[in-house]
This record gives sequence, structure tokens and C-alpha cells, in this order.
Amino acid sequence: MASVVLSEAEKLYIVHGVQEDLRVDGRGCEDYRCAEVETDVVSNTSGSARVKLGHTDVLVGVKAEMGTPKLEKPDEGYLEFFVDCSANATPEFEGRGGEELGTEIANTLYRVFSSESSVDLKLLCINPREHCWVLYVDVLLLECGGNLLDAISIAVKAALFNTRIPKVRVLEDEEGSKEIELSDDPYDCIRLNVDDVPCIVTLSKIGYRHVVDATLQEEACSLASLLISVTSKGALTSMKKVGKGSLDPESIFEMMETGKRVGKSLHIALQKILEEEESLGTSRQKVGFLG
Repeated sequence: MASVVLSEAEKLYIVHGVQEDLRVDGRGCEDYRCAEVETDVVSNTSGSARVKLGHTDVLVGVKAEMGTPKLEKPDEGYLEFFVDCSANATPEFEGRGGEELGTEIANTLYRVFSSESSVDLKLLCINPREHCWVLYVDVLLLECGGNLLDAISIAVKAALFNTRIPKVRVLEDEEGSKEIELSDDPYDCIRLNVDDVPCIVTLSKIGYRHVVDATLQEEACSLASLLISVTSKGALTSMKKVGKGSLDPESIFEMMETGKRVGKSLHIALQKILEEEESLGTSRQKVGFLG
């Protein structure tokens, strides 16, 4: 992860503020920074989204391609994640550093989406054992300003909401060979239900308290964080502790409760933005990811 170097005095200032529920940028411990969400920003994808959270900037594209179902799940499609940490985002991403972080984030996304209910994968099956849709989810980190995983999970959910997969007809001739015909009507498509897609909430322990949506400076003051993935109904689907410090059971319980509470309101705010943007249809002004 990108990091900053703070003096002891700067750290002390941040830690003391957090204990009083007052962070350097004026937020309380449970407040997110203002997030900008825009969907349909990359033209050659099935769905895309860009999320800016403070100085963290993430672009996600989803491409639906035809593939073969996995042997153990013959009647389902599947998702593949790839994370590219642009060296422009922070000098630490140059060379191996970016690759390792990209793999680590992709593994976290696989774990978050391993829950059976997050996306209806049966919807992606065209004909069992033979053809299915594979959703390639590409994440590009454009700028790193703290709290990467939360921003990425918001962008992934928004891009999946925006994804449109062509409807398919399977035609069989007399010899039994199958031919696949894709609908060329852009409105004749499959939409994914993202209601159960979780968002990640990262809770960083600073002093005796914990904060959500930590900045790079706050991350430098935190020795341990808890990553939890939460659905819109407040159900916890996965949890992971990161950092060198330790967390006592009481802290973990408090952080889980905060994560569920904050996660629910995060989903509500995101859903509202996505529905508002979609209701504007073609009339909405697009900023685009170069805007």
C-alpha cells in the first residue's frame, strides 16, 4: 500500500484528534469523505464505473466474454478479477510493488465475491457444461490517497450495476450441433441484480478508537485494520485483519458493529446515486474518466 512518512509530532496530533472524535479534515470517526461515482465511462466495456474518494481514484471496467463453465459448477458463469496499480498513482507501484499489491487486492475481491449469494452466477450460464458468460472485472488504480479497498469495492459494485450482457439464443440443427446467436438489440440484454453485492468497509484502529475511510496520514498512524465486507442488509460476508498490530476481542466486536452500521448507509447512498444516474438516461452529461 502507498504510505507517507510522518513525524512523531504529526502522528500525536492525529491520534489525539481521533480520541476526541475530531479528525484532521473535520470528519468524525464514522464519516466517509465525499465520494464521486460515475458509471458508463469506458465505451468498449459491458459496464464501467469511476470512483473518486478524496485523493483515491479508481476505474473499473467489466467485459463479458463467452467461456466454458468450470467443472465443479457446470451451470454457472464466473467472475475474474485483474488489478492494475498504475505507477503514476504512487512511485511505490513501480516494478514489483504494484504487481504484489494488485494480486493481493484481486485475492481480496475473490474472497468477497466467493459468497454464493453476491451475484446470481446461474444467470450467466448459456447452456450447462458448454457455454457461459465470464465477467472480466478490470480494476485500474489511477491515484492512491488512502482507503483503496473501500473505493475499489464501491467502483466494482457500480460497474456491475452498469453491466449489460447481450441475450443469447442457442439454436440446434438436425445433427445436434449448437449455434449461438447474440441479440444485436442493445436493450435486449441481461442486467445483474447487485442488491447482495457487498461493499468493503475498512476500519483502522488509531489509539483507543477506530476510524472508517482513513487518509494516507491516518493509515500511517494505524498499526492494525479490520477489512469487513457488508451487504446492503448489514450482513457480514467476510473479515480480514491487516497490519502488524494486534486487536483485542472487544475492539474487533466494536469494529464489526461500526462496519455493519456504516456499510448499510454506504449501500443506501450508492444505490441512490446509481438509480438517479440511470434515470437520466442518455440525457446525462458525462464527465468521462479524462474529465
